[in-house]
Amino acid sequence: MKFPFELKKQISCSLQVSNKTDNYVAFKVKTTNPKKYCVRPNTGIVLPRSTCDIVVTMQAQKEAPAEMQCKDKFLLQSVVASVGATPKDITAEMFNKDQGQVEECKLKVVYVAPRQPPSPVAEGSEEGFSPRSSALENGNEVARMYVDSQDKLPEVKNSLVRNYIIHHQPVYQ
Repeated sequence: MKFPFELKKQISCSLQVSNKTDNYVAFKVKTTNPKKYCVRPNTGIVLPRSTCDIVVTMQAQKEAPAEMQCKDKFLLQSVVASVGATPKDITAEMFNKDQGQVEECKLKVVYVAPRQPPSPVAEGSEEGFSPRSSALENGNEVARMYVDSQDKLPEVKNSLVRNYIIHHQPVYQ
């Protein structure tokens, strides 16, 4: 999950979970740092062949982390729910691995420089950047960390999670 880090500013990132199955799917989002992030909704039901938007808000930070590194992570758990299930039907037991097949997708938090006005693209370079590429911006080299959760798909290829597409987008305020 990418957050455009700025000091003393609350920053939100949207996460869209798509259910590409014919099942009702219950989900739960956990984080390693619950005091730092607000996740809404943190549990829910994704109807068959539909999507659910989740907003993750990072509280305003008073100081920048060393080298803009972050060890925070999110865990998206999902499980097939009964037909007609609603968010009120979600229980903690549903996500107990002993009770059934709980699928998990781990998402790392990455801080990126806040969005700047577009700079000219150097001749011969391509639009967009590959993960961990760098670019010149206003004469300064800026490291870019574009980590898309879809990059994680090979890790979860054989699980139910492969039936969901997870997109995330920073929300600039």
